[in-house]
Amino acid sequence: MKKNRSLAVLTTVAITGLLMFSVPAIAQQSLKLSDPEVASVAVTANQIDIDYAEIALTNSKNADILKFARTMANDHKAVIAQAVALVTKLKVTPQTNNLTQKLLTDAEKTKKELRSKKGKAFDKAYINNEVAYHKAVISVVESILIPETDNAEVRSLLQNVVPALKTHLSHAEMLQKMIHK
Repeated sequence: MKKNRSLAVLTTVAITGLLMFSVPAIAQQSLKLSDPEVASVAVTANQIDIDYAEIALTNSKNADILKFARTMANDHKAVIAQAVALVTKLKVTPQTNNLTQKLLTDAEKTKKELRSKKGKAFDKAYINNEVAYHKAVISVVESILIPETDNAEVRSLLQNVVPALKTHLSHAEMLQKMIHK
């Protein structure tokens, strides 16, 4: 039990560190993200959380985790729909960049790790990842994407998403406390 808790804590720290330190560092290496690059990062980050939710819907039996995963999938699909409508209106094509690529590479590793777990070990790993991922995404949106965005409508969409991300984080932290009891 103590070994599993230590592994969960280490996993959370590793994921948080990876996203919070390497992703912003990559973004800062580029001189500036264009609006198409910001759109790519935003859509990619939302799709990644949908992917995590789909794994949870398959692997978990915990009613609270399943409800949370459905909320993540629905909310993030709605954000993608808003983003797609906006970029279509603005005639902007999302453009892959180093930050998008880093998100995708890291997500593949996380999805592999999540798929390898079952039962309570899965629930803990999933919710730990959701806490870490939402912290990192909020940080990236607030410190990189919003400041890098030139278009007022794109910036507004990003700003309007932050409260929902913070609500997701609070819900995930609540579930994390329940599951780790």
